[in-house]
Amino acid sequence: MEDEKSFSDICGGRLALRRRYYSPYCCEFGLTSARLSLCSLSAVTCAVWLAAYGLFTLWEHSNQRKAFSSCPVNLLNGIGTCRGAFGDLTACVWLCLQNSMILSAAIFINIVGLLGYLHFVKVDQETLLIIDSLGIQMTSSYASGKENTTFIEMDKVKDVIINEAIYMQKVIYYLCILLKDPGKPQEASQVVPVFQSAKPRLDCLIEIYRSCQEILAHQKATSTRP
Repeated sequence: MEDEKSFSDICGGRLALRRRYYSPYCCEFGLTSARLSLCSLSAVTCAVWLAAYGLFTLWEHSNQRKAFSSCPVNLLNGIGTCRGAFGDLTACVWLCLQNSMILSAAIFINIVGLLGYLHFVKVDQETLLIIDSLGIQMTSSYASGKENTTFIEMDKVKDVIINEAIYMQKVIYYLCILLKDPGKPQEASQVVPVFQSAKPRLDCLIEIYRSCQEILAHQKATSTRP
């Protein structure tokens, strides 16, 4: 069985929660965030190009002032001559080279920055797979196709809870997994946050929390059964 609902993150962005039941005690939750839009990509590209043109204009203006201040003045014929035809041609070629270098650097920085953002920052989907007899698997799928997977054995899981934290001067809620302390099984030794990139609101977390608690309750009941 599979169902899908729409929610929002803490910033108001759209999230899609896909819940898939493989069995009564095996469930997968997938949170899909909004993909990178063409408008935002165009805005970033334009910003980089405008910054490059601005730097080039400032650099050219500064070089022209330095060249003019250092030019000798021919006082014999009363005409201020900064350079001849050859000097003008050399300066023109040099400015064209500078322009090409700056624009090439802007294109390179834009491409490298975009690839880095897609490969290391932009997460398109986060999934949480919980199986009562095995454990919990968390997967983050990036826009570039890269995936990061973390698996936690069920014997190490103490509980799944909704915790609160301070983020950007406001209180937010997040789902987390409590891991047992090997020396003191009744206490938690570590907290593992879930859906760190999507940052869903409380109503979405409650949907996931309730399903996780049903599976964990069954797992605890079967593990204590003689």
